[in-house]
Amino acid sequence: MSETKVRRKTKKNDFDEAAELLSALNDLCKEKNINPDFLLDALEVALVTAYKKNFASAQNVKVNIDKTTGQFKVYAEKEIVETVEPGTEQLYISVKDAKKLTGKYELGDIVDIEVTPRNFGRVAAMNAKQVITQKIREAEREQVYSSSTKILNDIIPGRIRRIDEENRVFVEVEIEKEEGLETVEALLPLNEIPKSEQPPKQHYAPNMRIMVYVSEVRGGNKGTQVVVSRTHPNLVKKLFIREVPEIADGLVEIKNIAREAGSRTKIAVWSQDPDVDPQGSCIGRNGIRVNQISDELRGEKIDIVKWSEDPVELVTASLSPSSVLSVEINEEEKMAIVTVPENQQSLAIGSKGQNVRLAAKLTGWKIDIKKPSGAEDTAEE
Repeated sequence: MSETKVRRKTKKNDFDEAAELLSALNDLCKEKNINPDFLLDALEVALVTAYKKNFASAQNVKVNIDKTTGQFKVYAEKEIVETVEPGTEQLYISVKDAKKLTGKYELGDIVDIEVTPRNFGRVAAMNAKQVITQKIREAEREQVYSSSTKILNDIIPGRIRRIDEENRVFVEVEIEKEEGLETVEALLPLNEIPKSEQPPKQHYAPNMRIMVYVSEVRGGNKGTQVVVSRTHPNLVKKLFIREVPEIADGLVEIKNIAREAGSRTKIAVWSQDPDVDPQGSCIGRNGIRVNQISDELRGEKIDIVKWSEDPVELVTASLSPSSVLSVEINEEEKMAIVTVPENQQSLAIGSKGQNVRLAAKLTGWKIDIKKPSGAEDTAEE
């Protein structure tokens, strides 16, 4: 009769479990680009709570994790006193007993006494999964928030992902992290959609690609919320910086922008180099540069005017495309009284007063449009 050998399955000891846990933790940290010390510190804190809940044979305790072996050890922290009063043994140790441990302790010192329970590694392993999962989520949220703040006040391309029942538009954008690009869903609130593009004339649709301005980055327990805008004047500014090398290189400066999103923008530009035409640089050959920006803004009209320190010149330019006969400046009231040809009045004022309103915002001057005779006011902003 043949002999039958029985192989008994042996249980993993604390050392094996600790080593496996440490190895898995390190692999996970490499994958997620997280510092292992961050997780180990959090795990030590969690294991103190687990110890007190399951054992509680000491009151002031700390847990140390060996970063080489993954072994967990629990230490009771006790203050050295002359005599330990009954009932305070968990907090204090007598100087006589302390000297039995090392002989170097004095009154008032804190001594660490190992009190690691048997099979504490199994308790540690049970708590580790929950703690590590939670801390990795926190670290990932922090990484996304940190990366998102780098694109704050900048423009980025995006793809419309969805539009909810409140007509809020959610835009898929990519942010750059150390390990590569990560896709984040950004919010384009309804009040950031130009009125001409709001329902019922909604022009946004899923999968449409648009440029957006990152106006806000919100952090929180639910994750990072990136808020983007299509109405912010800086969207126009950043588009000009992208399209006009002279602006990007500092040869041309954008002095001010006045915008009514979805309809019209006025932008004042200037160059200290007399050989550089700031308006021509922004317009481009055959209008290619400004047309690119206008197309991105869904046909929004853009007036490019030359900035001047002279308020007469500035106000005159700001009322483009209308002609101006004269400008009278009232410094005290910061008022500009402008006379335009009779056939140019409607052009100077603009539809519903838009042209003169934007000119006033651009220059910082109140503008009063007069008939050539000066008999009566035509418009005032």
